[in-house]
Amino acid sequence: MDSQKFWSFIASLRKEKGWTQLELANKLNVTDKAVSKWERGMGFPDLKIIEPLAEALDVSITEIIHAEKFQKSIWRNFRGKW
Repeated sequence: MDSQKFWSFIASLRKEKGWTQLELANKLNVTDKAVSKWERGMGFPDLKIIEPLAEALDVSITEIIHAEKFQKSIWRNFRGKW
């Protein structure tokens, strides 16, 4: 995972929702300091947080891992290769 791409993706999705770091943290049962670390590229969330993070930000787990949104047609093609 590219940490800079990841942190900017997470921050932009959070801001699109109009949430503070604390609001996102509360949804994930983590601290706002943890969210701040992710958004500054100082670390990544634990694997157990990836699915709830994706759900909270309305993206797929694959989109979180790749740190980019996929168009629906691309996502269908991507999923078909698994």
